[in-house]
Amino acid sequence: MIVLSLIIKIYDFINKLWLFKLYEIILEKKIDKNKIPKHIGVIMDGNRRMARMLGEESIKGHFIGAKKVKDFIKWCVDLNIETITLYSFSLENFGRPKKEVEELMNLFEREFRAIAHDKNVHKHEINIRAIGRLELLPERVQEAIKYAEEKTKNYKKHRVNIAIAYGGRQELVDALKKIAKKVKNNELDIEDINVDTISEHLYTAYLPNPNPDLIIRTSGEERISNFLIWQSSYSELYFCDTYWPNFRKIDLLRAIRNYQTRVRRFGR
Repeated sequence: MIVLSLIIKIYDFINKLWLFKLYEIILEKKIDKNKIPKHIGVIMDGNRRMARMLGEESIKGHFIGAKKVKDFIKWCVDLNIETITLYSFSLENFGRPKKEVEELMNLFEREFRAIAHDKNVHKHEINIRAIGRLELLPERVQEAIKYAEEKTKNYKKHRVNIAIAYGGRQELVDALKKIAKKVKNNELDIEDINVDTISEHLYTAYLPNPNPDLIIRTSGEERISNFLIWQSSYSELYFCDTYWPNFRKIDLLRAIRNYQTRVRRFGR
């Protein structure tokens, strides 16, 4: 862990050199502040691969990736991005080695409690929510999530959604079950079911802008991996080779610059 932390510190130092900072400033000036995406989704991929590349255990990549989440939130707040949805743990991830899952649960518990007391969260009025089949998580993680949500429940300026124990197809199944129950109880006529009906029963229904304008996937993989499959129907997709723990503000700015070159017609 000491070796990995040292490597990350060296990497961060290099990224703070004036040449990188200058490039960051130039990129940010090229961004049209009137066309910033309101909602960005992120598939945070590459934690384990980076750790293995450095000869470390997989879980150590996740610990560094958790630190990157804090940086990413700050960059988004600085750019006035309203909503972020972070894909942190899929339902399929429960199939990973037991030790890795257990350590990830420890990490989630720690991070949810930590973010509840983060001074920047309160300064910038960031609402923290978790989405997914949360009942599948250990009770201690559920309690940590509730704690963070309770501490930030009145904030509406920015929103950070953590997709944990999450699957896009399973989200649709859960929505359809809720709708079917209403039909069964004569609370809803089957002929009245439409696109809006389904949207209103998804985990993201509480959001003012539930559909991401931009989805970023790190690590070079180019697939959506069961992430917000209903909400991403017209999202712009951006794939970068950088592993999540190495993701920089430069990478975010590049993604937004690329997003701003696209013409969004929404099928029209």
